[in-house]
Amino acid sequence: MFRDEVRAWLEENLRGEFAALKGLGGPGRDHEAYEERVAWERHLAAAGWTCLGWPVEHGGRGATLDEQVIFHEEYARADAPATVGHIGQNLLGPTLIAFGTPAQQRRFLPKIRSVEELWCQGYSEPGAGSDLAAVSTTARLEDGEWVLHGQKVWTSHAHLADWCFVLARTEPGSKRHKGLSYLLVPMRQPGVDVRPIRQLTGTSEFNEVFFDGARTAADLVVGEPGDGWRVAMGTLDFERGVATLGQQVGFRRELQALTELADPDDPIIAERLQRAWVGLEVMRAHAIRTLGDTSPGVAEVSKLVWSNWHRSLGELAMMIRGERGMLAEDGLDQWQRLFLFSRADTIYGGSNEIQRNVIAERVLGLPREARP
Repeated sequence: MFRDEVRAWLEENLRGEFAALKGLGGPGRDHEAYEERVAWERHLAAAGWTCLGWPVEHGGRGATLDEQVIFHEEYARADAPATVGHIGQNLLGPTLIAFGTPAQQRRFLPKIRSVEELWCQGYSEPGAGSDLAAVSTTARLEDGEWVLHGQKVWTSHAHLADWCFVLARTEPGSKRHKGLSYLLVPMRQPGVDVRPIRQLTGTSEFNEVFFDGARTAADLVVGEPGDGWRVAMGTLDFERGVATLGQQVGFRRELQALTELADPDDPIIAERLQRAWVGLEVMRAHAIRTLGDTSPGVAEVSKLVWSNWHRSLGELAMMIRGERGMLAEDGLDQWQRLFLFSRADTIYGGSNEIQRNVIAERVLGLPREARP
C-alpha cells in the first residue's frame, strides 16, 4: 500500500513544470537545473515527503526502514531529480535529533525539513582527509561567540549552503580525538571564503572553505564542547543509510543502458556485463541484510562494495565505447562523465584505504597501522 501511494504521488506530480527535471542532478551533475530542483524539493516537503524517517514530533513521518527503502526505490524508478537538501536531511537532522538541545532542534529541524536552509559538512582538511582526528581548524570562545580559523576542503555544496556543521579543535594543545567540538556555523558572513574546486568533469560540486575570524553563537555547539568526536562519528553512522538502495536503482538503470549499447557478440564484454550484474545483486543483498545494522565494519564494507562496483562500471563503459569514448565534441556524454566522476567514488565519504584499515583493525583485530 505504501509503495502504491509513493508511486501514484510521483506519477501525478512529476508533470507540468516538473516533468523536465526527470533524470537531472546527481554526482558530477549537481549544476543541472539547480533552482528548479530546489522548487521541486520544496514541493516534496509541502506534501510530507522529506525526512521520512524522522520522528513525527520532529516533523517527520516516523517511517519504518522498509517504508524508507520503498520511497527511495520508487523515487529512483520514477527518474525523479536528485535532491539538494540531503546533507541536512540525512546527516545533520538525525544528528540534532540524537545529540542536539531542544532549542537547536526547534531552530534548525523545521527549516531543514522544508528545504528553506541548506547545509554542508565541514570535516576534511588538507592535512586531515580520511584521517579526521588530525583536524587543525580552531575555534575559541570570545565575547559569547565561537571564532573560527582554519581551512576545510572537499566541502560538497559549500557554495550553495546556508550553514555548515564544522568539526573544530576548541581545546588548545589537544590532540587527535580529544578537544574537538561540533559547531553549527552560518556560511553567509564575513570571514567565510568559499572557493570551488574544478573537477575532471568540469563541474565544481566540491569546494575549499577558509575560516578567518568567522563567528557563531556560543550555544551552537552540538553535544558538549570537547565531545565533538563522538557527535561526528554519530553523523557518519547516519551517512550510509537506506538511500543507498535507491542509489542502486540508478546503478541498475545505468547497467541496463550500457548493456543495450554493447556488442552482444563480444565474449569479453559479455562476461564483464555478467560480472557487473552479479556484483549489483550482491550489493543489494548485502544492503538489505545489513539494513539498520550499526556494527563495526558494516558501513565500511558497504562503501567499498558500491564505490568499487561503480568505478568499474565507468571503466566498462569506456571499454564498450571504444575510440568514441575518447572524444568529447559537445561536452561530456553520460558515459564519459560516469567514468571520470566515479574515480572520486572511492575517495569521498571515506577512501578505500581508510575503509580497509577500519575493517582490519576494528573487525578483524589486526595490528594497527603505524601512525605519526
